[in-house]
Amino acid sequence: MSQPGLREVEHEIGVDAPAAAVYRLIADVANWPRIFPPTIYVDHLERGESEERIRIWATANGEAKNWTSRRTLDPEGLRITFRQEVSAPPVAAMGGTWIIEPLGESVSRVRLLHDYRAVDDDPAHLEWIDQAVDRNSRSELAALKTNVEKAHAEQELTFSFEDTVRIHGSAKDVYDFVNDAHLWSERLPHVASVRLREDTPGLQELEMDTRAKDGSTHTTKSYRVTFPHRRIAYKQTTLPALMTLHTGYWTFTEDAEGVLASSQHTVTLNAANIARVLGERATVADAREYVHTALSTNSTATLHHAKRYAEERAPGQA
Repeated sequence: MSQPGLREVEHEIGVDAPAAAVYRLIADVANWPRIFPPTIYVDHLERGESEERIRIWATANGEAKNWTSRRTLDPEGLRITFRQEVSAPPVAAMGGTWIIEPLGESVSRVRLLHDYRAVDDDPAHLEWIDQAVDRNSRSELAALKTNVEKAHAEQELTFSFEDTVRIHGSAKDVYDFVNDAHLWSERLPHVASVRLREDTPGLQELEMDTRAKDGSTHTTKSYRVTFPHRRIAYKQTTLPALMTLHTGYWTFTEDAEGVLASSQHTVTLNAANIARVLGERATVADAREYVHTALSTNSTATLHHAKRYAEERAPGQA
């Protein structure tokens, strides 16, 4: 029985992917930058066997925002419940459930349930929330359908890799080098120019022109989320022709010998552009090797310049 003032609504959509695969993509928040275009990064604040607390960074109308939610995972029932910790007026409270139902071996139905209250149970506020939830749920489910089907179909086009460099210095100095991207055009030979905005501390908008081996330059734009002096996560929103997705993170782990600094990449290849960029005979394997080499070369170069920077500042160095 519903509580007075509590509104309960439901939206649904069909998805051409197995229910278990859809559940896994929604349940593992590491996938969200792949399947929800506005999502930049999701971080676990607390994580239990079936309960978790997550912080989400995402863009809305060109601006990056973040909020915190609690989720309960039910892999057997293919259900995920969620509740916002702090809701913004006119919403007094907001929660809901994802339910994924198999309709066949490779087809499923995704139901999105919401329950919410308006501040002071105001009818005008409730009508505003009704419209916002309806609009957002329809667009979110449509994007989910498109991107889950795409992620499921493109599993063979998606790959991850990591490069690591040992540095005899402090994590703070290595972090500072990577964080201070506005100085990269002076510090890194492969960066031609760079534009960095950080209107909200810890949330950066980075646009840069990078030089390729053949002398050509290409422009990329990324959002970066920073965690001093441990991690910098990013998602590219303007991509080179051979990629439809590029996310990653820099990590800085201090130990008794100094710092292990790593650069991790997750990439989805743009199969439609392989022939145009690499030639008619080029294969997916060729594109994978090309992209891996290009990204690895640049991130390893950045790590080695960060190594020099940090080791020059280490105690005992003149």
